[in-house]
Amino acid sequence: MSRLRPLTRIPWSQQPLLHANRRYATSEPSSSTASSSQQSFPPDWEDAPPSLSDFTELPHKDFGKNQLMETNEEFKRSLRGILRQFPPITYAFAYGSGVFPQSDATASRVTHSPHPNPPEAILKWQKGGGKMIDFVLASRHSEHFHSLNLREHRDHYSFLGSLGSGAVSRVQKLGAGVYFNPYVTVNGTMIKYAVVDMATLQRDLLDWDTMYLAGRLHKPVKILFEEPNIRVANQRNLLSAIRCSLLLLPETFTEKQLYSTITGLSYQGDPRMTYGSENPKKISNIVNHQLRNFRLLYHDLIMSLPNMSYVDEKAISNSSWMDDTKLDLKLKQDLSTERRANMVRRLPSAFREKVYFEYNCKWGIPGREYQEMLEASKDEDAEGGYKKPIGGAFDRRIAAEDDLPVMVTKALNRTVYWPAAVQSVKGILTAGPQRALQYLQEKRQKGKMTS
Repeated sequence: MSRLRPLTRIPWSQQPLLHANRRYATSEPSSSTASSSQQSFPPDWEDAPPSLSDFTELPHKDFGKNQLMETNEEFKRSLRGILRQFPPITYAFAYGSGVFPQSDATASRVTHSPHPNPPEAILKWQKGGGKMIDFVLASRHSEHFHSLNLREHRDHYSFLGSLGSGAVSRVQKLGAGVYFNPYVTVNGTMIKYAVVDMATLQRDLLDWDTMYLAGRLHKPVKILFEEPNIRVANQRNLLSAIRCSLLLLPETFTEKQLYSTITGLSYQGDPRMTYGSENPKKISNIVNHQLRNFRLLYHDLIMSLPNMSYVDEKAISNSSWMDDTKLDLKLKQDLSTERRANMVRRLPSAFREKVYFEYNCKWGIPGREYQEMLEASKDEDAEGGYKKPIGGAFDRRIAAEDDLPVMVTKALNRTVYWPAAVQSVKGILTAGPQRALQYLQEKRQKGKMTS
């Protein structure tokens, strides 16, 4: 097996400014540049886990800028101002309907705001400031983060805070490895924030062991602080979302079908969808109101894949097509066994093993033969290098099956259900019973109002 080539280094002069060991996500693409410039991806860039020391080691200077969603400058500064009230963090993003509207209700002016005294920029962006803002904060050492955060913001924590940062960190490790503090007021703004270890975040983006964080980043989010390894890992995460969705879709489909399938991946098996804690129209609402951002996020990646394309390529030659949300362009994919086998092989490793397991159960493969097959499908070779992921005999056998979408869906359910269920139960401890009940009631009420 050939070793993968190292990433090409590019000079510091071509890179955006780094500030105080935090890389601000400032270089946002405009719709004109994003729609007219297809990124070129170096061969093998996604085949080995990222191990970068800084942004100069990215495959090229614009690599991953599709992840940087546009907002106005004042709103972005307000969000960063909130994060500056916390101990140092390495990577952070804001997400949800408080950042990007998910329905006509959240996009229109509201009379009641949960924010006691928010910055004017948040009121303007939310057209009345009617939504709590959700954050994910990633730290290299979350126990240390909790230790510092407890000193400054003891009121953010439930009774668990009185047990110290060690107990908080141990609870965080349960489920998907995420610790939430909801209904917290910072800079006059009502927020909910999640704390996660960088290693947990990167692993989920690359392997899909829980999809709890990877699924949030399948959708448009506002990245506020950056880290180069996470940028690369998330680019792989987005490609994985496309590939997995293609295994669920027919030969031809529309943009909205693709983006709805991508959005729905991490909701498969989520107990909140089953038991009415989420709006049943949540997926279509997100896609319908964020079509332009989905295009900015995924278009270059779509163009980089050899097995899919737009049916009408002339439609995307117009530089303004991304802004036309009335369009719902058709796409097509190659359904050949070879192409689909390669997609199966390129699924994130933890998730791919679950797909393999479903077929092992179906075919009753002897244990020794199955273990040999798993060993042969590992990403690492015997010398410690990384193999080019090309579909093997088992992948081709899977790809030829008509029930592949069913098996992929089962693997999604198996991936998502348990971590999501544990996180929901854990919320009683991390938020405290009163705030956890309030959050559940508001989710149910919102689902009734918008369904």
